[in-house]
Amino acid sequence: MTIKDLPKEERPRERMERYGAQVLSDAELLAVLIRTGTASESALMLAHRILKGNGTKSGLAFVADCSIEELSKIRGIGLAKSVQIKAAVELGRRISSYSGRNPVIINTPADVKHLLMEEMRFLEKEHFKVILLNIKNHVISVEEISVGSLNSSIVHPREVFKPAIRRSSASIILVHNHPSGDPTPSREDLAITKRLVDAGKLLGIDVIDHVIIGNGIYISMREKGII
Repeated sequence: MTIKDLPKEERPRERMERYGAQVLSDAELLAVLIRTGTASESALMLAHRILKGNGTKSGLAFVADCSIEELSKIRGIGLAKSVQIKAAVELGRRISSYSGRNPVIINTPADVKHLLMEEMRFLEKEHFKVILLNIKNHVISVEEISVGSLNSSIVHPREVFKPAIRRSSASIILVHNHPSGDPTPSREDLAITKRLVDAGKLLGIDVIDHVIIGNGIYISMREKGII
Protein backbone atom coordinates (compact mmCIF):
# COMPACT_ATOMS: atom_id res chain seq x y z
CA MET A 1 0.00 0.00 0.00
CA THR A 2 1.32 3.43 -0.93
CA ILE A 3 0.48 6.64 0.90
CA LYS A 4 -1.83 7.55 -2.00
CA ASP A 5 -3.82 4.39 -1.24
CA LEU A 6 -4.60 5.70 2.25
CA PRO A 7 -7.77 7.74 2.82
CA LYS A 8 -6.91 11.40 2.32
CA GLU A 9 -7.52 12.24 5.98
CA GLU A 10 -4.90 9.64 7.03
CA ARG A 11 -2.08 10.81 4.76
CA PRO A 12 0.75 12.53 6.71
CA ARG A 13 0.98 15.61 4.48
CA GLU A 14 -2.77 16.21 4.47
CA ARG A 15 -3.01 15.61 8.24
CA MET A 16 -0.20 18.10 8.81
CA GLU A 17 -1.89 20.69 6.61
CA ARG A 18 -5.20 20.25 8.40
CA TYR A 19 -4.18 19.76 12.03
CA GLY A 20 -0.58 20.97 12.30
CA ALA A 21 2.78 19.22 12.55
CA GLN A 22 2.34 18.46 16.25
CA VAL A 23 -0.22 15.70 15.58
CA LEU A 24 2.14 13.67 13.39
CA SER A 25 4.23 10.80 14.73
CA ASP A 26 8.01 10.73 14.27
CA ALA A 27 7.58 8.33 11.34
CA GLU A 28 4.94 10.52 9.69
CA LEU A 29 7.14 13.62 9.97
CA LEU A 30 10.03 11.67 8.46
CA ALA A 31 7.74 10.44 5.65
CA VAL A 32 6.78 14.04 4.82
CA LEU A 33 10.49 14.85 4.57
CA ILE A 34 11.52 11.96 2.32
CA ARG A 35 8.32 12.32 0.21
CA THR A 36 8.60 9.09 -1.79
CA GLY A 37 9.17 5.45 -0.96
CA THR A 38 10.29 2.60 -3.18
CA ALA A 39 8.51 0.20 -5.51
CA SER A 40 7.81 -2.10 -2.55
CA GLU A 41 7.49 0.38 0.35
CA SER A 42 5.60 3.60 0.96
CA ALA A 43 7.43 6.61 2.37
CA LEU A 44 5.78 5.86 5.72
CA MET A 45 7.02 2.26 5.76
CA LEU A 46 10.48 3.46 4.82
CA ALA A 47 10.38 6.03 7.63
CA HIS A 48 9.50 3.29 10.16
CA ARG A 49 12.48 1.28 8.93
CA ILE A 50 14.82 4.26 9.31
CA LEU A 51 13.66 4.71 12.90
CA LYS A 52 14.62 1.13 13.72
CA GLY A 53 18.19 2.42 13.65
CA ASN A 54 21.41 0.49 13.51
CA GLY A 55 21.18 -1.84 16.50
CA THR A 56 23.00 0.60 18.75
CA LYS A 57 20.61 3.52 18.53
CA SER A 58 17.06 3.81 17.28
CA GLY A 59 14.31 6.38 16.87
CA LEU A 60 15.15 10.07 16.86
CA ALA A 61 18.46 9.38 18.60
CA PHE A 62 19.61 7.45 15.54
CA VAL A 63 18.30 10.09 13.09
CA ALA A 64 19.99 12.90 15.02
CA ASP A 65 23.31 11.15 15.40
CA CYS A 66 23.90 9.15 12.21
CA SER A 67 25.93 10.46 9.31
CA ILE A 68 24.77 11.13 5.75
CA GLU A 69 26.85 8.14 4.67
CA GLU A 70 25.18 5.87 7.24
CA LEU A 71 21.70 6.98 6.16
CA SER A 72 22.59 6.46 2.50
CA LYS A 73 23.33 2.79 3.15
CA ILE A 74 19.71 2.13 4.15
CA ARG A 75 17.85 0.50 1.27
CA GLY A 76 15.57 3.08 -0.33
CA ILE A 77 17.46 6.08 1.06
CA GLY A 78 19.86 7.61 -1.43
CA LEU A 79 22.14 10.59 -1.07
CA ALA A 80 19.41 13.16 -1.78
CA LYS A 81 17.06 11.84 0.93
CA SER A 82 19.95 11.52 3.39
CA VAL A 83 20.94 15.14 2.84
CA GLN A 84 17.30 16.27 3.27
CA ILE A 85 16.98 14.44 6.58
CA LYS A 86 20.26 15.72 8.00
CA ALA A 87 19.48 19.27 6.85
CA ALA A 88 16.17 19.08 8.74
CA VAL A 89 17.96 17.79 11.86
CA GLU A 90 20.47 20.64 11.77
CA LEU A 91 17.75 23.22 11.14
CA GLY A 92 15.85 21.88 14.17
CA ARG A 93 18.94 22.21 16.33
CA ARG A 94 19.51 25.79 15.22
CA ILE A 95 15.88 26.74 15.79
CA SER A 96 15.92 25.21 19.28
CA SER A 97 18.88 27.41 20.26
CA TYR A 98 17.68 30.54 18.42
CA SER A 99 16.87 33.34 20.83
CA GLY A 100 15.95 36.16 18.47
CA ARG A 101 16.91 39.65 19.56
CA ASN A 102 15.92 39.27 23.20
CA PRO A 103 18.77 38.40 25.57
CA VAL A 104 18.81 34.85 26.90
CA ILE A 105 18.61 34.93 30.70
CA ILE A 106 19.69 32.03 32.92
CA ASN A 107 17.94 32.01 36.29
CA THR A 108 17.47 28.28 36.86
CA PRO A 109 18.98 24.96 35.71
CA ALA A 110 15.84 24.51 33.59
CA ASP A 111 16.93 27.56 31.58
CA VAL A 112 20.23 25.78 30.85
CA LYS A 113 18.25 22.73 29.75
CA HIS A 114 16.16 24.81 27.33
CA LEU A 115 19.31 26.41 25.92
CA LEU A 116 21.47 23.32 25.38
CA MET A 117 19.52 20.07 25.83
CA GLU A 118 18.59 19.51 22.17
CA GLU A 119 22.09 20.37 21.02
CA MET A 120 23.85 18.06 23.49
CA ARG A 121 21.56 15.14 24.37
CA PHE A 122 22.54 12.89 21.44
CA LEU A 123 26.27 13.67 21.23
CA GLU A 124 28.44 10.52 21.18
CA LYS A 125 31.38 12.10 23.02
CA GLU A 126 31.50 14.24 26.14
CA HIS A 127 31.48 17.94 25.26
CA PHE A 128 32.39 20.43 27.97
CA LYS A 129 30.94 23.91 27.52
CA VAL A 130 30.91 27.11 29.56
CA ILE A 131 28.03 29.60 29.56
CA LEU A 132 29.34 33.12 30.13
CA LEU A 133 26.97 35.46 31.98
CA ASN A 134 26.99 39.18 32.67
CA ILE A 135 26.00 40.74 35.99
CA LYS A 136 22.29 40.44 35.08
CA ASN A 137 22.60 36.75 34.18
CA HIS A 138 22.25 37.50 30.46
CA VAL A 139 24.12 35.00 28.30
CA ILE A 140 27.16 36.59 26.72
CA SER A 141 28.16 33.44 24.83
CA VAL A 142 28.45 29.67 25.05
CA GLU A 143 32.04 28.46 24.68
CA GLU A 144 33.12 24.89 23.92
CA ILE A 145 36.15 24.01 26.01
CA SER A 146 36.84 20.37 25.20
CA VAL A 147 35.60 17.22 23.50
CA GLY A 148 36.32 13.78 24.94
CA SER A 149 36.14 12.00 28.30
CA LEU A 150 36.38 14.50 31.14
CA ASN A 151 39.69 14.66 32.96
CA SER A 152 41.78 17.37 34.55
CA SER A 153 44.20 17.58 31.61
CA ILE A 154 41.60 18.65 29.04
CA VAL A 155 39.37 20.66 31.41
CA HIS A 156 42.04 22.95 32.83
CA PRO A 157 41.07 26.13 34.73
CA ARG A 158 43.21 28.13 32.33
CA GLU A 159 41.10 27.03 29.33
CA VAL A 160 37.79 27.34 31.20
CA PHE A 161 38.34 30.87 32.48
CA LYS A 162 40.22 32.30 29.49
CA PRO A 163 37.03 33.21 27.54
CA ALA A 164 35.37 34.45 30.74
CA ILE A 165 38.23 36.85 31.41
CA ARG A 166 38.38 37.94 27.76
CA ARG A 167 34.63 38.70 27.68
CA SER A 168 34.54 40.27 31.18
CA SER A 169 32.08 37.68 32.39
CA ALA A 170 30.66 38.14 35.90
CA SER A 171 29.91 34.44 36.35
CA ILE A 172 29.88 31.15 34.48
CA ILE A 173 27.89 27.92 34.32
CA LEU A 174 29.67 24.67 33.51
CA VAL A 175 27.81 22.25 31.23
CA HIS A 176 28.73 18.85 29.86
CA ASN A 177 26.86 15.82 28.52
CA HIS A 178 26.94 12.12 29.31
CA PRO A 179 26.62 10.09 26.08
CA SER A 180 25.18 7.20 28.14
CA GLY A 181 22.08 9.34 28.72
CA ASP A 182 22.47 9.09 32.52
CA PRO A 183 23.46 12.49 33.98
CA THR A 184 24.60 11.13 37.37
CA PRO A 185 27.91 12.88 38.18
CA SER A 186 31.03 10.71 38.26
CA ARG A 187 33.88 11.03 40.76
CA GLU A 188 35.86 12.86 38.06
CA ASP A 189 32.94 15.26 37.49
CA LEU A 190 32.89 16.12 41.20
CA ALA A 191 36.66 16.61 41.38
CA ILE A 192 36.77 18.88 38.32
CA THR A 193 33.82 20.91 39.59
CA LYS A 194 35.51 21.56 42.97
CA ARG A 195 38.73 22.55 41.22
CA LEU A 196 36.95 25.03 38.95
CA VAL A 197 34.83 26.49 41.76
CA ASP A 198 38.00 27.12 43.78
CA ALA A 199 39.73 28.68 40.75
CA GLY A 200 36.72 30.93 40.16
CA LYS A 201 36.90 32.23 43.73
CA LEU A 202 40.52 33.23 43.21
CA LEU A 203 39.69 35.01 39.95
CA GLY A 204 36.51 36.68 41.22
CA ILE A 205 34.33 34.84 38.67
CA ASP A 206 31.55 32.83 40.30
CA VAL A 207 30.89 29.29 39.11
CA ILE A 208 27.11 29.34 39.56
CA ASP A 209 26.37 25.74 38.61
CA HIS A 210 27.53 22.64 36.79
CA VAL A 211 24.73 21.08 34.75
CA ILE A 212 25.12 17.58 33.35
CA ILE A 213 22.97 16.80 30.31
CA GLY A 214 21.56 13.31 29.75
CA ASN A 215 19.01 12.07 27.24
CA GLY A 216 16.10 14.38 28.00
CA ILE A 217 17.09 14.68 31.67
CA TYR A 218 19.71 16.68 33.52
CA ILE A 219 21.30 17.13 36.94
CA SER A 220 22.23 20.46 38.51
CA MET A 221 25.07 20.25 41.03
CA ARG A 222 23.76 23.40 42.71
CA GLU A 223 20.32 21.84 43.18
CA LYS A 224 22.04 18.72 44.59
CA GLY A 225 23.94 20.87 47.08
CA ILE A 226 27.33 19.95 45.60
CA ILE A 227 28.17 23.57 44.74
